[in-house]
Amino acid sequence: MADETIQYGTYEATVERSKKLEGDLEINPQKYRVLTGDRPTGRLHIGHLFGSLQNRVRLQNLGVQTFIVIADYQVLTDRDTFEAIGENIRELTIDYLAAGIVPLDGKGQGKTVIFPHSHVPELNQLLLPFLTLVTNAELDRNPTVKEEIAAAGQKRINAGMYTYPVHQAADILFCKGNVVPVGKDQLPHLELTRVIARRFNDRFAGQAPVFPEPQPLLSKSPVILGLDGGQKMSKSRHNAIMLSASEDETANLLKKAKTDADRLITYDPDQRPEVANLLLLLSLTTGETPETWAEKIGDGGAGTLKKQLTESMNEYLRPLRTRRKELEANPDYVRQVLRAGIAEARSQAEATLNEVRDSMHMSI
Repeated sequence: MADETIQYGTYEATVERSKKLEGDLEINPQKYRVLTGDRPTGRLHIGHLFGSLQNRVRLQNLGVQTFIVIADYQVLTDRDTFEAIGENIRELTIDYLAAGIVPLDGKGQGKTVIFPHSHVPELNQLLLPFLTLVTNAELDRNPTVKEEIAAAGQKRINAGMYTYPVHQAADILFCKGNVVPVGKDQLPHLELTRVIARRFNDRFAGQAPVFPEPQPLLSKSPVILGLDGGQKMSKSRHNAIMLSASEDETANLLKKAKTDADRLITYDPDQRPEVANLLLLLSLTTGETPETWAEKIGDGGAGTLKKQLTESMNEYLRPLRTRRKELEANPDYVRQVLRAGIAEARSQAEATLNEVRDSMHMSI
């Protein structure tokens, strides 16, 4: 193994590289393969829609080959419950399709590959050689792992959580993913993936590199706060509007959303984060800027703001929710999508694993 220290680099430099990548994706989408995904811990909410789902649909529609991994093994790293994992995989898949993902479905339709990584053993087999390419000290220093361990609130940390960045590298590299949409907090994980790819190529692959070094595509989407106005929207914090919520449920949730005592509505994210968050949502569902909406509402107060947001949110989500109900009524199609995704992912992973064996002189 090369005696290199993992360099996380400056955020500013990463931003510049991401901008260049964004430009080339629109010109040469066929050059790229995106790997992205979620943990199956429940249904998705509007924070996911505006924060990641819409970007996935955009990349898919540009013509970029996309793989979406449902990271079911990761649920076991920081949770004691596992009974709902299968149901949550199906619910996630329904949310993806309702939001506009066009899946590979086994009938020659679609292109985006959706799969749970527990069903792709060839992918998971990459974990073993990859673990030999990193040190315990490097895993100790990974800032994202430290944050996730702290967030889990567990006194006993299992090895699955500790080594998850390496498993994530397998998720990305099994399909030769060379673009990964990430937020700033996930950059250390991706840098470790880049290091693993580089070390494998240097150590085993000689003049014929097996793996690309994936590039981060930084999210341009704003952070959506929860309806409590204090933290990021999250199912676990009970401050979210689920994509599957009814129009009445959405209205009731927005009615209880936290604002402040000032009747004059202004857009000031630093001083008035709760009001600013509702204005941001209003902007995202209408296409008009938060400042424009603040001026329109003026001294109409929080009541007017919430009423306008309720109307625009329900109208915006109505097609998605209609599609969602259709998918809920067709579980056979959802299973078909997952089976087709698993088959394609296994085919890709088997080919990569064969290359890995050849490089390591393990083929027989």
